Amino acid sequence: MRRTVAPRVPGALRTCRLTACLIAAALLPPLLILPASGADDTEDQRLQNAFTDAAREFHVPRSVLMSVSYMQSRWDAHPGTPSVAGGYGPMHLTAADHGGAPAPAPGAQAPGAQAPGAQAPGGRSDDPLAGTAFTAVGHAVQPASLERAARLIRVPAGQLRTDAVANVRGGAALLAAAQRHLGKPLSTRPEDWWQAVERFPGTRDVTSAATYANDVFGLIRRGAHRTTAEGQEVTLPASPGVRPHAGPPAAPRPKNVECPPELSCDWLAAPYEEIDDDGDYGNHDLADRPRDQRIEYIVIHDTESTLPNMFRTVQDPTEASWHYSVRSSDGHITQHVRTKDEAWHSGSKFVNARSIGVEHEGFLTHPGTWYTEQMYRSSARLVRFLAKKYGIPMDRQHIFGHDNVPAPTADSIPEMHEDPGPFWDWRHYFDLLGAPLKATAGPDSPMVMILPDYATHKPRYTGCEGDGKRCQPHGSSAVRLYTRPDESAPLIQDPGRRPDGEDSTEDVSDLGSRVSTGQTFAVADRSGEWTAIWYQGRKAWFKNPTTHPTAVGASGRMVTPKEGLAEIPAFGRALPEADAYPEGVEEEEEAPLPYTIRAGQRYVTQSGVGGSYVDRSTFSDVPQPVVLGHERYYEIQLGHRLAYVRANDVDLLDTHGTPSH
Repeated sequence: MRRTVAPRVPGALRTCRLTACLIAAALLPPLLILPASGADDTEDQRLQNAFTDAAREFHVPRSVLMSVSYMQSRWDAHPGTPSVAGGYGPMHLTAADHGGAPAPAPGAQAPGAQAPGAQAPGGRSDDPLAGTAFTAVGHAVQPASLERAARLIRVPAGQLRTDAVANVRGGAALLAAAQRHLGKPLSTRPEDWWQAVERFPGTRDVTSAATYANDVFGLIRRGAHRTTAEGQEVTLPASPGVRPHAGPPAAPRPKNVECPPELSCDWLAAPYEEIDDDGDYGNHDLADRPRDQRIEYIVIHDTESTLPNMFRTVQDPTEASWHYSVRSSDGHITQHVRTKDEAWHSGSKFVNARSIGVEHEGFLTHPGTWYTEQMYRSSARLVRFLAKKYGIPMDRQHIFGHDNVPAPTADSIPEMHEDPGPFWDWRHYFDLLGAPLKATAGPDSPMVMILPDYATHKPRYTGCEGDGKRCQPHGSSAVRLYTRPDESAPLIQDPGRRPDGEDSTEDVSDLGSRVSTGQTFAVADRSGEWTAIWYQGRKAWFKNPTTHPTAVGASGRMVTPKEGLAEIPAFGRALPEADAYPEGVEEEEEAPLPYTIRAGQRYVTQSGVGGSYVDRSTFSDVPQPVVLGHERYYEIQLGHRLAYVRANDVDLLDTHGTPSH
C-alpha cells in the first residue's frame, strides 16, 4: 500500500499586483488598532507577533488571520516539511511542485463542480483567481498557493516553506487579495470576510466551504490558546459578539452515503464478489447491523499511503476494505461500505463484526506530513454522527485506534497494526467529539487516565526515517513504561509481541512499552514522581510529575480475579459458549492470550459484552446468521491493546475497590 502516484496539477493562479493592493489599502481609513511588536519580545512570542504585524500590513482582521491559520495547521509551522497535500507553514500554503490537492475519488465528481473550462459567475480577465476551475457558486478548487503568496509579498517562494513569519504574511496577502476580488472592503469587521474565508483553503464544494468558514468564525467567538509544536505561545482572544453569515444549503449526495449534513461526502463502492472458482471472495461481508449485531466500536486508522492508492486498494476484491476514507488536505470524506455491512479493516473478525472502520490519509512515522486540522474536524463530525446513530459510548474503549485492536489469538499479536501511532492527537480529537478527556477523580485515585500535554510531551522515538535513527522531537499522545521507577531501567516487555524475549525499543512502531492518551488503568503503586499501573499482568511504571502530569485521576469500574482464583485468562475476543452454536456451525476454538491476570491485580472496564461469532467463510447473497452466546465478558484495558475476561472469572469493583453491581 506504499505505491505513490503523481497527483493531478490544477491550473496556476494568476496574481494581482501587490503594489495595487497596498495603494488601495492606503486610501482607506485606519482599520485595525493592534499593538506593535517590540524588538525585545521573547522568542516564543514570535509567531503571535507575526499575526499582529501581518494583519496590520494587509488590513486583515487579526482574529480572521489567526483563526484561518489555526484551521489550516493549528498554528504549527512544520518548517520545511510539507503536508500530504504539499502545504507548508502555519497558513498551509500549497506548493505547485507538489501538485496541489489530491484528485477526487475515481469516478466521483465533487458536488457542485462545473465542467472543465467553465467560467465562474462574474469571472473577469483581471481575476486574481482566474485559471482555476470553480464550483457553481464560485469557490476556487486551488488551495492557497505558496507561489502566489510569495509574489504578493515579493519574497522567494522557498522562504515561505521554512520561515513561519513570511508564511503568515503570505497568507494575509492572499486573504486581502481574495477580499478585493470579491469587491468587498478591507473591513475591520470579521463578519465581512466570510466569503474570503470560504475561498481560502480551496475547498471543492459549497458544503465543505461553508463548514470551514463556520469553524473559523466559531473559533473567533470562542478564542483559543496553544503551545505549538515549535514551542510558540499563541493566543486568540475570544470575540463572542462575532456572528457569521448563514451558509448555503447542503449539496446533494449519493443515496448510499451515511454522513452528517454539514459534511461533503462521496461514495466509492468496495466490491463484494467472488474472486475464484474455489469460493474465495472479497472484500467485505454482508450483514444486517445493528439488527443482527450491535455496532459497538469505531476504529481509527491511517492509510500509510496516499489516498489515490488507497482508493485503488479498496476497489480491489482481493484486498482489505473499510467504511470511510478521510482526505488530509481538506477532510473530504468518501464512503466505501454501508455501515450495516462488515468491512475487513481491523485484523480481527470479532472486532470487524462490531465496528466501523475510518481511514485517514497519513503516515504514522512522518508526523510532519500532518494529520491536518480539517481532517481531524471532519473525522470527529463523522464519528460523532455515527456514535449517536448507533449508541456508541465516546470513550477510549469504544473509539480507539487500529493499534488498540485486541489480537484475536496469541499467534496473531505480532501481525497486528500500529496506526495511527503516537502522533495522533487523541486529546484534541475527543475535544472535537464533544467528549473531552479530563480528570474525573483526585490525583490519589486508585485509577488514572493517561493524559499528557500533547504539544510539550515529546518522548524519544527512533525509526521515522530509517532503522535506529532518531525521530525529530514531536508532540505525542503516548507515554512510555518502565520496569522500575527510573528512566534508566529496562522498558516493559510484551511477551505476545516479542515471544522470543527481545527487549522493547523506542521505535515509533513498537507498542510493547506504551500507553496512550485517554486509556484508563488501575494504579498498582506510586513512588515520588512515578506511578505504576497494572499492564498485561505486570506492574509498569511511568513518570508522572506533579507540575507536568502525564496522567490524571479517574473514576469508574475495575475487575479483579474472584476470590480463590490465583489467576485468570484474558482473551482477544468474546466467543459464545459451546452449546450456543447451532447444528451445522462449527464451534470456534477459544485461544487465550499469553497474558495472565493474577489475584490482586485490577483492570479498568467500561462495558460488558456478550459472546458472538459469525461464520464468514462462504460467499452469500444474504448475511450469515450471528451466533449469540449467553456468557458475559468484560472488555478491559489490558495493555496498549484491549482484551476480554469472562464475567464469571472476576469481581466488579468501583473506583474505591468496593464491589459494584
